[in-house]
Formats: sequence, structure tokens, C-alpha cells
Amino acid sequence: MSPPPLLLPLLLLPPLLNVEPAGATLIRIPLRRVPPERRTLNQLRGWREPAKLPKSGAPSPGDKPALVPLSNYRDVQYFGEIGLGTPPQNLTVVFDTGSSNLWVPSRRCHFFSVPCWLHHRFDPKASSSFQPNGTKFAIQYGSGRVDGILSEDKLTIGGIKGASVVFGEALWEPSLVFTFAHFDGILGLGFPILAVEGVRPPLDVLVEQGLLDKPVFSFYFNRDPEKPDGGELVLGGSDPAHYIPPLTFMPVTVPAYWQIHMERVKVGSGLTLCARGCAAILDTGTSLITGPTEEIQALNAAIRGFPLLAGEYIILCSEIPKLPAVSFLLGGVWFNLTAQDYVIQTTRNGVSLCLSGFQALDVPPPAGPFWILGDVFLGTYVAVFDRGDRKSSARVGLARAHTSGADLGGETAQAQFPG
Repeated sequence: MSPPPLLLPLLLLPPLLNVEPAGATLIRIPLRRVPPERRTLNQLRGWREPAKLPKSGAPSPGDKPALVPLSNYRDVQYFGEIGLGTPPQNLTVVFDTGSSNLWVPSRRCHFFSVPCWLHHRFDPKASSSFQPNGTKFAIQYGSGRVDGILSEDKLTIGGIKGASVVFGEALWEPSLVFTFAHFDGILGLGFPILAVEGVRPPLDVLVEQGLLDKPVFSFYFNRDPEKPDGGELVLGGSDPAHYIPPLTFMPVTVPAYWQIHMERVKVGSGLTLCARGCAAILDTGTSLITGPTEEIQALNAAIRGFPLLAGEYIILCSEIPKLPAVSFLLGGVWFNLTAQDYVIQTTRNGVSLCLSGFQALDVPPPAGPFWILGDVFLGTYVAVFDRGDRKSSARVGLARAHTSGADLGGETAQAQFPG
């Protein structure tokens, strides 16, 4: 879930995408699947002006991937576990490509900050490696904000230990959204320009301190209800077992988000959106796929969606087999989403409910307008993010996720339309 306007495209080196590096240590942690309830991630989306880009150069690439399993909440909330301090204090965080700061609830939080008392909290007194910083920070979300102070301590993530990171101790979380969240905090995987108070993002720190060889990572979101795990975040590369080759690479167009150029969007063979090309953001912190209001309204009408509250659309579950594919032209390749991919199906009190995975969000200039390809898209396609180095620019690689439904052949992964 991303805080302010955070989303950035990262690029990956071909060898990492196609071959697992020799001698690489892959650390896999079994994750749980959380029972469905209320969705919270979309409500946290807020936008702000990005901070100034730090002067330090881009990290150097290398090779050792580390794996962080992800928990899945109603196929729209994915999070995993990290450790902070010595000994490590375990907390769950959303790994968010739309932001660049790490923050968690603090043991020192305000008495009336309800979310603090309902989540795991970091206790600086219980860590022998804790270093106070004291700088105040605040992140504004669409439905509230997080306030606190910056601190420094050791980060443990996916088997990587000893990284000294500056992170936020949240002292005040006034939004009720955080109260019901199934995660404790957020770990941003965006570019440095998005970091509040100029803090070095965790990914940059891992590379700079020699704990991660390559500024590359990938996400695999498991949406198979028969499987117990929620997926994996792979740091330092990607796991070829997660996707069906080939990977399609696109350059990052704005090095402040994981932003790429989208050539077109088609709904079936009739409706064309983003007709002249548009910007798109790959954001693991956004649950749904969002776009400009006028286009999303037309899209939902084409898939027989009925307006609900808060900009959501409901779909008759019985209509799913009849609904058209929604396809995105990226890097010259059509990426299909079938109705099974873009309709969120859940059951409450024995009643089936089907919601559209498309929601309107108007992001004003200069940052917008743009579409956000959130977890509804990234649950179907594995994304590899590569920050690049001094010789190569950032880019993103996409390929169909390796699930039983995707093994039916290329027609599932791609659609072909005239002109």
C-alpha cells in the first residue's frame, strides 16, 4: 500500500530473469492466507509532491536473490514479515512499490492511537542495536496520515541480516483504516526521490551495505485459492518458476514512480481506451486497477458493472463466464485479463459477492493523469523491477504468472487485436 504519490518502474538484467544465478541462496518462508474481510489498501492511497532526489549515485548490481514470502488478504492485500532490532522484533509489512519509506507502529505511540494497540509494535528499549534519530516525519494518505519520529536499527529481511536502516516509528495513526489493516507497517520499494525526509530506501541500503548484489526484485502473487501461500517477493533477481517466458521489458519513463508507457487498453473487441497512449504505474500497494473516471466508467459499463459505494462496481457472479477480456498493450505485447482475473470474488455470511477490479482515480497534473496497475493486474502477471545502474536505465519486465490457469497456452497470456 503506498503512501503518497509513490510508484516507480524498476528494471532487471536479462540473466536474472531467465536463469537463477549460480550459487544463489533462495530463502523461502511459508506464508498464511488470511480469511476475507474488508479491503483497506485502496483507501490508503494518497498523493503528494515527491521529495528532492538525493545526490548519491545508483547502487551497483550483483547476484544473490533473497526471497520473502507474502501473505494474501482477499487477493487484494499482500504482506510479509521483517525483523527490526537486535534481537529481531518481527512485524508484518506491505512491500510497496509506490512508496520509499519503511515505517512500523512504535511502542511509544500515542495512547489514543488505536491502531498501535491492535498491531505489533517496535520497542526500542528491547533492541541492543537501536540508534535514536529523533527527526519528525509525517506521511499523508487519502484517508488519514501517519506521524512519528525517525530511528535507526538493524533490518532482517528474507534471511538478510545486519542492514542498518533509518525507519519511521509511527506514534500517531489517526485513520481507522490502519485499525482494520492486517499488516503492521509499510516497506517502500520505490525510488529515493519519493522518500520522506530524504531517507535512503531499504533497497538502496541493502545494496550500498553489500548485503544485496543487485538493485532488482520481483513479485509473484499467488491467487490460487487451493494454495496456502500468498506468493513471494524475490530480492536480487527473480525465480523463473514463477512465470511463463518470455518476459517483456519496458523502460521506466518517469524515475519517480515505477511508471511506464501504456499504448492502449481494449475491452473485448469493441471498446478502446487510452487510445493515444497514456502513462501507467505498477504499484503493489494498490489493490485494484485504477484509471481516469471517464474511462473507468466506460470500462465498467462494458463489463456490466453496477455502481456501488465509494466508486466500486458490483458484477453479477453468474455473468463472469460471459464477460469480455480486458487487455493492456505494453511494450508491444497484449496482456490479457479474463473476468476470472479482474473480478474479485468473495463470500460473506454464505452469500457470494463479485466486485469489479477497476476503480476510478483521477490524479491531477503534473504527476497525473495515469493508470495504476495494482494487485489485480500483478496477481496475473509477475513483475520484475530493475533499478538499473550507471550503464543502464531502470526497466520493468512482465510475464504471465505460472499458475495452472496460465498453463493453457499463449492465448491466455496475450490477445491480438487489429490496428
